[in-house]
Amino acid sequence: MAQGKLHPMVKPALEIGPVLAFFAAYFLLRDETLMIGGRAYDGFVVATAAFVPLLAACTFALWRLTGHLSTMQIMTLILVIVFGGLTVWLNDPRFIKMKPTIIYLLFGAALGVGLLRGTSYLRHVLDGVMPMDEAGWLKLTRRFMLFFFALAIANEIVWRTMSTEAWVWFKTFGLPIALVAFVFAQNSLFHTHELKSDEAPE
Repeated sequence: MAQGKLHPMVKPALEIGPVLAFFAAYFLLRDETLMIGGRAYDGFVVATAAFVPLLAACTFALWRLTGHLSTMQIMTLILVIVFGGLTVWLNDPRFIKMKPTIIYLLFGAALGVGLLRGTSYLRHVLDGVMPMDEAGWLKLTRRFMLFFFALAIANEIVWRTMSTEAWVWFKTFGLPIALVAFVFAQNSLFHTHELKSDEAPE
């Protein structure tokens, strides 16, 4: 199926659906202990075991339907498989809780490397969406780098000092809301550095 023929809700459903399913599964099973293969697993680990293949299936479906996956989607899938697999295999919820920290550190570090080289890797991803001049892209990249590092620190603080339930709320809603709020906070930068129609590259 060509991307242009996709219903507008299919792509966000495949991207957000697994996270919401994990959230729902956790709250259904959070007080349960299930015996599987002679081992006791709490609800969080069982919800994680269901989340990993669901995310893999949705990512595969997204690739088949659109013919494209972003770097973030690929890295997220790899880290979920690795850290989710460790969570289930070792029956230890700490690993999946570390996953957001690792992915935000990786993205922050990647943007930092680009800045050290005098370029904006963010521009290669978003240039078609937000045409800006070079100075604007460097400012936005620097801000995103610091923001990703801040999210990594926030995730570490939450999962290490708060309950699993608090972390699930934070991961499901807190992080996405923070990202949306951050993007909206950049409106003045977008307007200041926006390329006019006669300046935009053809």
